[in-house]
Amino acid sequence: MFKPFTLLVISAGLLAGCASVRDSRVNPFNWFGGGSGPVRSAGAEAGSANPLIPERSRVSLLTREAPDYAGRPVEQISEVLLERRPGGAILRVTGVADRVGPFDVRLVEDETARGTGRLAYTLAALQQAGPRNTGARARMVTAAVWLTDQELASVSAIRVAGRSNALETRR
Repeated sequence: MFKPFTLLVISAGLLAGCASVRDSRVNPFNWFGGGSGPVRSAGAEAGSANPLIPERSRVSLLTREAPDYAGRPVEQISEVLLERRPGGAILRVTGVADRVGPFDVRLVEDETARGTGRLAYTLAALQQAGPRNTGARARMVTAAVWLTDQELASVSAIRVAGRSNALETRR
């Protein structure tokens, strides 16, 4: 009888003390801040930014700006395929580099050709000094990019360029 009574008195005392601790730092519900963020009016900056998307912090350890890509165009483009898939298409390009061991192969889009009804890409790769007199299979690279139906709606041709040639596929 003594233990349940003592436990009841201690519990009642702690529960009564919560009213005075509600706004203090001792309350664990106050440790991580309230649920309110910065208040922005929708009409203050009309059209400049979406108020529903949070702004990124300039100081962050996890986010870094990507460095500029230093890849050079590969020597020759050997194949350009546009493979249709539900929701878009995969543009797959195969080329032959001038040296053995190309890496970090990318299709770099040419932004100047975007409004003309054509897409233009350059097949580029990072390359180190290496032997040139090897077979083409040792220097072969492949890269692909996903294009949505919305991106392909106004496009009639896709051109991929290398250093010595360019291939084009029409839709």
